[in-house]
Amino acid sequence: MYPWFWLWAPHIEFPLSGNVTQDVEPVANLFSKSIDPEAGNPRIEQKAFEVASYGQQLGLITEVLIEIAEQALPKKGKDNESLQRLKRIKAEIERLKTSEYDSELNDIERRIKVIQQRGGARSQTLSRKLGVLQAGSDA
Repeated sequence: MYPWFWLWAPHIEFPLSGNVTQDVEPVANLFSKSIDPEAGNPRIEQKAFEVASYGQQLGLITEVLIEIAEQALPKKGKDNESLQRLKRIKAEIERLKTSEYDSELNDIERRIKVIQQRGGARSQTLSRKLGVLQAGSDA
């Protein structure tokens, strides 16, 4: 038996309290978003990606292509618009890499300085490890 007020009880839903849907499709490439699941055989793609990333593969292809184009088109090569665009793209990618590596190095240096300023056992451990790394790179 329902209470007498059941007929007049309003149905209220608060924000985020309505129906919820969730995608429960299994993800084959959970750790690598670089490989499209629809691209060929996913296992082979993953193994090939572990050998050389797409960026490494494209970098090598670009270097070989520029070298071949410059040898095959010694006079026209300098005026070839596509070749010049490819060289500009390669130079821009190298600039991005250098900038990113410099940024990482600056961040590491900043973190090391913070640890050294704090002093204590961690600072001594860090100095010892950096000394080992320095000695290893001098050899």
